[in-house]
Amino acid sequence: MEVKSNRERYTDRLKAKYPDKEFADDEALFAQINDEYDGLDKELSGYKEREKALSDLFASNPRSAAFLTDWRKGEDPIIGMIRKFGDDFKAALEDPEKQEALAAANKEYAERITKEKEFEEQYQQNINATLSTLEQMQQEEGLSDDEIDQAMEFLIGIMKDGLLGKFTRDSIQMAIKAIKHDSDVETASHEGEVKGRNSKIEEKLRKGSKSDGTANLAGKNGGGNAGSRQMPDLGAISRYDGAQNIWERGGEKRRSINK
Repeated sequence: MEVKSNRERYTDRLKAKYPDKEFADDEALFAQINDEYDGLDKELSGYKEREKALSDLFASNPRSAAFLTDWRKGEDPIIGMIRKFGDDFKAALEDPEKQEALAAANKEYAERITKEKEFEEQYQQNINATLSTLEQMQQEEGLSDDEIDQAMEFLIGIMKDGLLGKFTRDSIQMAIKAIKHDSDVETASHEGEVKGRNSKIEEKLRKGSKSDGTANLAGKNGGGNAGSRQMPDLGAISRYDGAQNIWERGGEKRRSINK
């Protein structure tokens, strides 16, 4: 059995975590390692800040710590609040000076519940539409379940990183490529059309050239067979022979003006 080096083992872990990325050289590998450390540092910093906030809260009010601990263990929070705060809780509810603040807090609670319900309904509508889109794409483009799963994992990863304010170099470059894709395709298509037209023009010139390499001058002034090439009809200009006046050249009859 082949024993993998630590480098190979770590690269395998990164490939398993980011199946859409390639780590062909040290630059790509160490760039990803740096992104990993940045993410871990931010997460650790967030954990420390939240831990400090809870520690300060518990230190300032030990009853709050006991209340949250019992709540975490499954105790009804209302019962726990009465049991831990007792008369203080009752007095706060009956205090006339706090009625306005309590009413505002209750209103805020009701609005939050309403928004959460609307959010949940909107989420269900969107996720159903997303699933239908995935099924349609899978059928039309012949995508496998694994390919769909990898694509969704990649998008979810970007979404999670975005919530933490984290955007990796690979994610940004992929976004730039997606934005420029239509423009690049349009430019390539235009260049292809121009190249095709130029090729046709060159082919016609080659077919129309003489064996000595000079251009075919057969025409009205070239001394060759004038009938071998039909010039386009340019209207009055085509009928100009140098001896006609403007009315004759235009094929018009000049009307006499009675004085």
